[in-house]
Amino acid sequence: MAEDAVKTVLVVDDEQDVRNFLKAALLEAGFNVVTACDGIEALEIIEKQKPDLISLDLVMPKKSGARLYRDLTKNPKWSQIPIIIVTGHAQDDLGQADLKELTMSGPGIYLEKPVKPDNYVAAVKKILGMDTTAEESILAEKVELQSNVKNLVDEADPETLRKIKEMLNKKKSS
Repeated sequence: MAEDAVKTVLVVDDEQDVRNFLKAALLEAGFNVVTACDGIEALEIIEKQKPDLISLDLVMPKKSGARLYRDLTKNPKWSQIPIIIVTGHAQDDLGQADLKELTMSGPGIYLEKPVKPDNYVAAVKKILGMDTTAEESILAEKVELQSNVKNLVDEADPETLRKIKEMLNKKKSS
């Protein structure tokens, strides 16, 4: 990462433990990190200093990640900020609709909590177009593929899902 300028990541999550965990992973990887506990605080920070990337939780009080994302897309200065979604609500009623909207129209890449720090840092580096190790490239590709496959599975009909399950079971047993 020595060749890259130090990048600033804004971590937006209502859970302090999650913010601290993600911040620690990013700091260890050499990033500058700013944190916010909701979308309102995040907007205040973005107005003062535009981050290089936003790590965004979906379900938060006051202003959700989805509402913050919509606000960002309306502002030409902020609409190009890369976003990675980190959520514990990808599969439930609280976040599933928002996640679907955001992955179809926007960021596309998301991680489900609990997050592995190496996967998280690798995905952030890839989104930012930074130099990565061979291992980080593999992890980032895995995260992106998992996001894409999850989106496709959500849209699949039952017969397609059965075929996918059979393929994966064959692969597992071989």
